[in-house]
Amino acid sequence: MKKAQIFIELHILLMMYSLGSVCSKAAGRAEFLSIQFIGLYVLVLLDLFFYALLWQQILKKMPLSVAYANKAVTVIWGMVWGILFFCEKISIYQAVGSLVIIIGIYLVVSADEYVYYVIFIFCFGVFRFTGYFEKKHRKAI
Repeated sequence: MKKAQIFIELHILLMMYSLGSVCSKAAGRAEFLSIQFIGLYVLVLLDLFFYALLWQQILKKMPLSVAYANKAVTVIWGMVWGILFFCEKISIYQAVGSLVIIIGIYLVVSADEYVYYVIFIFCFGVFRFTGYFEKKHRKAI
């Protein structure tokens, strides 16, 4: 169970890292050099700072090749945040691309015994949680 815990920590870190893109996109919509713009970019910098520190801690616990392969899941998180915060729509190509990412992560970590199913369940749960497949239209937040 120790390996599964490390992978869960890694994916929580990658989720946190992907939230920086939400702040960045929101800042891009704000007026240049306004308080909102500066505040959002400060959040981006703080996100990157803490991500860098925690990434080093993750690398102490797992091989770089496995950790870096899992970094691709940030693309999936980006799509989730796009749906939740910006009412973006996902095409079938993006959904298939997400599946390819999940399969790729599975192939990299399948050498580690029980971890692959944790990643699959985690990624499936993200799409299930967002209600993407149940809701067709959402209003902007």
